[in-house]
Amino acid sequence: MTNTQSRRIAIMGIRGVPAQHGGFETFAERLAPYLVRCGWEVTVYCQEDQKGLLTESEWQGVRRVHIGVGEDTALNSIHFDWACIKHAVREKTPLVLTLGYNTAVLGLRLRAAGICHVINMDGIEWARDKWGPLAKAWLYLNDWAGCMGGSHLLADHPMIARHLAGRVHKRKISTIPYGTDIIREASTRLLAPLGVEPGQFVTLIARAEPENSVYEIVRAFSARARGVKLLVLGSYKPQQSAFHAKVMAAASQEVVFAGAIYDHEVVNALRLHGLLYLHGHQVGGTNPSLVEAMGAGNPVLAHDNRFNRWVVREGAWYFKDSDSCAEALDALLADPEERQRMSRANRQRAVEAFSWPVVLSQYEVTLSVLYGRAAGATGDVTPPYAGSLDTVNTIDLL
Repeated sequence: MTNTQSRRIAIMGIRGVPAQHGGFETFAERLAPYLVRCGWEVTVYCQEDQKGLLTESEWQGVRRVHIGVGEDTALNSIHFDWACIKHAVREKTPLVLTLGYNTAVLGLRLRAAGICHVINMDGIEWARDKWGPLAKAWLYLNDWAGCMGGSHLLADHPMIARHLAGRVHKRKISTIPYGTDIIREASTRLLAPLGVEPGQFVTLIARAEPENSVYEIVRAFSARARGVKLLVLGSYKPQQSAFHAKVMAAASQEVVFAGAIYDHEVVNALRLHGLLYLHGHQVGGTNPSLVEAMGAGNPVLAHDNRFNRWVVREGAWYFKDSDSCAEALDALLADPEERQRMSRANRQRAVEAFSWPVVLSQYEVTLSVLYGRAAGATGDVTPPYAGSLDTVNTIDLL
């Protein structure tokens, strides 16, 4: 293995750190400083609105390269990814970690330059209903480009690993889940601005899209008076989206649309002091919002599918449609002992399988082996979590 102090890695595929958007940004916010503490030299590329901008800054020991491509549009995001790739090639970066495969076809340039390109392949994006035919075709092409062109693939869920194994040998895949903090305390004063009180609300945190079952959940909750509030987090624009308008029209007076909230302390307080977390995602891998709810000991009512069942297991009840969701809500809101059982199960599973120390250490070990392979190390240079389609610290699929 090469000298620890000389290991260099660049992280791309996100808008930057610290996190201001979604799960991958939050993950990079955790991983990058962790790698610095382990002796890595870490560069994170950050997307900026000011065109032509190329500056550098430091954040928690992480080198940030700011690249301006104009306003945040899909096309400019592609331009940003290409600019990151060109910059990494110019710097002869030995190892690049890309979070997501949406522009994996451009990443073939990294392999052509002899750079070890590790890709977290995220979910099966092209299968999502929200995309039109052109977007689906682009994502499908990049799914294949990531599989074929990546030096090594990372999956955050066994079912994602099995999908990838239909395209590449399983030794090219490591399965490491998304992580979470274990939340044990959070201030109740953060709830007041949202109009809710501890133990008097349930939460739904999801993008306002049909495949996240937000309509079914809101309709089920609103079927009768509950005596508690449903706090819905996410951006809703009924004037611009017929689906958003449909969801909001189905809501009773006990439903509160709180908008998108990215303040970690506020979200932690909502998780810790809520009665129940409602999770309607129908596709994807180890969903960040789901494991974060588990880390706070939230009981979970989740859509019944192979992704959610592997993550939560006995810490959740499951629903198929609006009617079964309403029935489950009736039963769970009336059964505090069952909610306590689910809470204990979820926190324990989060500690064992999804806590950040566990997840980040698995990433560091995997990246170290891949760096050694790129540097010409001899002996077994297969990452320790490659080959198995399950994660290293979890039991077999249901």
